[in-house]
Amino acid sequence: MANSVVEIAGVRVAPGQRQTVDIPAALMYTHNPMTLPVHVVNGRRDGPCLVVCAAIHGDEINGVEIIRRLLQHRSLNKLSGVLLAVPIVNVFGFTDRSRYLPDRRDLNRSFPGSERGSLAGRIANLFKTEVLDHATHIIDLHTAAIHRDNLPQVRANLDDAGAESMARAFGTPVMINTPLIEGSLRHTMDQAGISAITYEAGEALRFNEAAIGAGVRGIMRVMRHLGMIARSRSGRRAVESNYVANSSSWVRAEQDGIFRAVVALGAHVRKGQLLGYVSDPFGEREITVDAPFSGIVIGRNNLPLVHEGEALFHIARFDAAGKVARDVEEFSRNLAEEEGWQGEPPIV
Repeated sequence: MANSVVEIAGVRVAPGQRQTVDIPAALMYTHNPMTLPVHVVNGRRDGPCLVVCAAIHGDEINGVEIIRRLLQHRSLNKLSGVLLAVPIVNVFGFTDRSRYLPDRRDLNRSFPGSERGSLAGRIANLFKTEVLDHATHIIDLHTAAIHRDNLPQVRANLDDAGAESMARAFGTPVMINTPLIEGSLRHTMDQAGISAITYEAGEALRFNEAAIGAGVRGIMRVMRHLGMIARSRSGRRAVESNYVANSSSWVRAEQDGIFRAVVALGAHVRKGQLLGYVSDPFGEREITVDAPFSGIVIGRNNLPLVHEGEALFHIARFDAAGKVARDVEEFSRNLAEEEGWQGEPPIV
């Protein structure tokens, strides 16, 4: 069946065409216009409408590079359905290298927003009405906060069958069944009956090649799962995530000091295992950081200077943690060999 015209902010994109649309967002006090850029790829054939967005938190930039590479992929030339790619949702935060908007609000706690609300509420409302309301499926790209690093992982409401199938198709070894937080993009779209997943990988304000590569491949796998692009010519079935964390929690510093980690992201740790040290500059007052339970390290603090109570390691519990750790290692090792974006020099 033939596709239909897509209209964004009054701009009409016909089937078989692609175009970048600048949605007017604000007029800054310098009199410069601020726009929300959306790249529309409208396939010739009917199909789902997938929104892929990044930088809702303005300093989480891995997703911006993921979308840039995604849009270069030749498979989009034979797309079924519509891809709406939004590399920078929080343009204000992105230009300021900040997680937040100028009003210090978190955009991902401001949905669905309001035309007459705060700046965060108005941007959230604009993004929802002009972009998200077109979607049948959504992939929201994130990283850890500043000075933290996340293992590639997919977070979703796994009670939603559509979100669960997307999460499994994405193909990271680790899935986390996370609650829907009021005001978040996922909560708002879940209320509207739209399946949305979050891909988390890497650190704020830093590019991570493994996280970027895994993100591009994961999105392509979801698009194949949805029937938007053709299956692999090799006939290989996309690897699916089969490991859902039972729970996860952060291990925190018990004193102020200088933090030294001794385990890496993706490590399988056992209860009581040494994870790192926190000491004063002279080493006279040093304590160990030990694992309170067995699991996989899915997040880690990269900043050596910590205060008491600061989060150091994010550990997820699994029924078969050893097998998860082996698959995480294999996933990292095979990433460069798997199909997806090719010809892009890796970021090192």
